Amino acid sequence: MISDISPSEKVTLASRLVRVLEHPAVSVAVPLVIVTITFFVLHTLSVKVSWSAVRGDVAASSLGTIALALTATAVSFLALSCYDLLSVRSLAKDQVPPHVAAFAGGAGTAISNLLGFSYLTGTAVRYRIYTSLGVEPVRVAGIMATSWSAFWLGLSVILGVLLVAHPKGLAAVLPVDGALEVALGALILLCLSGLCIWLARGARSVTLAGVRTPLPSGQLALSLMAVAVLDLLGAAMTLYVLAPPDLTQNFVYFFVIFVSAIVLGILSHSPGGLGVFEATLIAGLGAGGRSDMLAALLLYRVIYSVLPFVVAVVALAVAWLITQRSAIARTSGLLYRLIRPLVPVAAAGVALLAGSILLISGNLPGNAERFDLLRDIIPLSFIEASHLAGSVAGLLLIVVARGLYRKLYRAWVIAMGLMVVGLTASLIKGLDWEEALGMLFTLVLLGSFRSAFYRVEATSVFRLNTAWIVSVLALMAAIFWIGLFAYSHVEYRDALWWKFAMHADASRFLRASLVVALILLGITLNSILYRKTPRRAAREIPEVVRQLIAESGESEAQIDLLGDKDFLISPDNRAYLAYCDTGGSLIAKGEPVGDETAGKALIWQLREKADKAGKRCAFYAVSPKYLASFLDLGLSILKIGEVARVKLDGFTMDGPNKKKLRAARSRATRDGYDLVIVPKAELAQVIDQLRDVSDRWMESKQGEEKGFSLGNFNEEYLSNFDHAVLRHRETGQIAAFANLLQGANRHEISVDLMRYDPTGPKIAMDALFVELMVWAADQGFHWFCLGAAPFSGIENRQLSSLWNRIGGFIYDYGDHFYHFEGLRSFKEKFDPVWTPNYLASPRGLAAPRILYEVNLLVSGGFKGLIRTKDHHD
Repeated sequence: MISDISPSEKVTLASRLVRVLEHPAVSVAVPLVIVTITFFVLHTLSVKVSWSAVRGDVAASSLGTIALALTATAVSFLALSCYDLLSVRSLAKDQVPPHVAAFAGGAGTAISNLLGFSYLTGTAVRYRIYTSLGVEPVRVAGIMATSWSAFWLGLSVILGVLLVAHPKGLAAVLPVDGALEVALGALILLCLSGLCIWLARGARSVTLAGVRTPLPSGQLALSLMAVAVLDLLGAAMTLYVLAPPDLTQNFVYFFVIFVSAIVLGILSHSPGGLGVFEATLIAGLGAGGRSDMLAALLLYRVIYSVLPFVVAVVALAVAWLITQRSAIARTSGLLYRLIRPLVPVAAAGVALLAGSILLISGNLPGNAERFDLLRDIIPLSFIEASHLAGSVAGLLLIVVARGLYRKLYRAWVIAMGLMVVGLTASLIKGLDWEEALGMLFTLVLLGSFRSAFYRVEATSVFRLNTAWIVSVLALMAAIFWIGLFAYSHVEYRDALWWKFAMHADASRFLRASLVVALILLGITLNSILYRKTPRRAAREIPEVVRQLIAESGESEAQIDLLGDKDFLISPDNRAYLAYCDTGGSLIAKGEPVGDETAGKALIWQLREKADKAGKRCAFYAVSPKYLASFLDLGLSILKIGEVARVKLDGFTMDGPNKKKLRAARSRATRDGYDLVIVPKAELAQVIDQLRDVSDRWMESKQGEEKGFSLGNFNEEYLSNFDHAVLRHRETGQIAAFANLLQGANRHEISVDLMRYDPTGPKIAMDALFVELMVWAADQGFHWFCLGAAPFSGIENRQLSSLWNRIGGFIYDYGDHFYHFEGLRSFKEKFDPVWTPNYLASPRGLAAPRILYEVNLLVSGGFKGLIRTKDHHD
């Protein structure tokens, strides 16, 4: 039984379940299974329908019906604007103007609906808009949660009213009694009424993961429900008025099927739920073999998805061009800050739409009359080649959409070129002037956004992540089905592959589909097999960096001699900044070394370098010195622990806290061990002994050698330092050693690589520390740096930030994995001065990702982080 499982076993089981659900195979398999099943259903239900019949039904649609559908769409998008308008009024009234919230809800959803990816829909777009206006991520999350809750509340209201008002709705098609249907609807409405009364009786809030989010008032909840009702009814009525009347007489059932189709479309990851949405409705309404239903679904796509997108993108392009005319508007204007987050999504949508049009056009039969006009003008080989080129260009435009979303300049250049290819191919393959005008229109739209694409990245724009792979595969499946549907009347035979004729549309479709599939397979395999990992290869350290390190009083700067970092150096050689490229982020180790003014310029330079590469920028383990600059960069400041420094002026080993340390020192002396300082010039004489100690120490530990912020046993690195060695005075056996990081002018001294022989005396490391500290004080050093205590000193209170609560939880309960409290207690024995240690990272959910990448740089992964036997390393 579950109750018999221990808490630790429950945590283990839960973590395994999370890993299974997050595994790429699962995240790919679930949507692809949905897509496969629904397309099989769609193909089965439409096998008796011809493309010519669908075209005829579309042409026969009345203007009055189209006008009603357009009106219903307008109502739905007006309600979508009000979602955010009301949610912002509750949570961020003073930070977001009402018209901005309305724009974010309406235009943002219109643009992202075309992409339809569940990870790029309105939530991501609205998040970008609100955070660009300075709204805290927690508040943005509250706005999103309020909007989503309103959606489900509105859905419940509609279902409750429909079940009560039409007791024979579901009962007509499902084994549900009419009385039970009414009772269920009444129960839903009663619960909703109780919720509104509860909210109206006072201020309410909900706390999740330690974050308190206020709930809307009763009046606001009612308003949100009304808006959701308008949204859902508007969306449903758009299709309802277009669908054949004999299939939509039972509105209750129609609405249930409509909502189910939307949900399945989201789960499929197909852009806009294409194919999955249609299959669900056809199957649910029993519309198999009905060309008029397919025509209604086609018109619904154009009216509810494509048309709002085109309107929003055109308005966005005009606004973007206006902002580019003024330097002030371009840098600080509200209009610029408002539309900037939408531009990459809009551009990705433009490319996706253009690519889909090219592919769909290539999969449909051409106009026979236009082919006859081309017969005497263009050779058949040109027509065949242009048909293939148009389909390939369509596929590549869909793939490049991800690069546009990430603001990559190369993606923009490639997309512009592909659209020119598509425009030319549209004319040559069959005089498709309507399609060519569409390509010209999208070319102008994308060209107007030129200034938004400035990022440069080394990786290929044709590599996709897992989510995009799934979405592209789902979209391509839908487009391929359209071709199968268009040529369902053509009996398959092998000769089709080799038939080259002016009217051989089915043959061209088969050949183009095969080439597109092979290219997509290559892109998918290349994307899956390619994994960029943080580089740890040795790099040459510039002489100016060595000089600046030698002149720095901060001992921590000498970690940069590891040779695993890249460097930004100021033009006047007065400062440098060390950083690593993880593939997704540029992470600086500490702050600039050298002149402070030059250092501030380097901080901005790294931020701009990361932005141009489409990567995150973060500064790990920094002091309060440059916090103002990090805030100017728009980064958030998170405390990740404290650094302990011992003042050596007047240092003494007296005091009760140092009793055990004095005992360790005395024990080492009695056992015949002395502290010996080995100059770096003499390191070669003892390096073999040090390596033996290091190897035995590593064998007793878990994990691998470190990097980035911690040193490792590398002779080239260690040759830069003097070494403190605890050596037996008679046998010469080394029990422990550490390399010495000595700041300029004896300002500070520290140790980096600290290792001892596990078979030697247990007090070796304590004795080494004590002897070294006494020696450093005698040498005139002012400070001894004991290093950082992770997550130490973080206030974990009820009103603390979410990050502080997480950090406090790790410090309190993470001792099994890393001895946080023991590490601080050991350093506390020396009565140090504690100074805060910070992480400067992008806002929102970037901090956990940055910390994970830092762990990769330091330890190579979670396994390398764990230390269970020693807490002084």
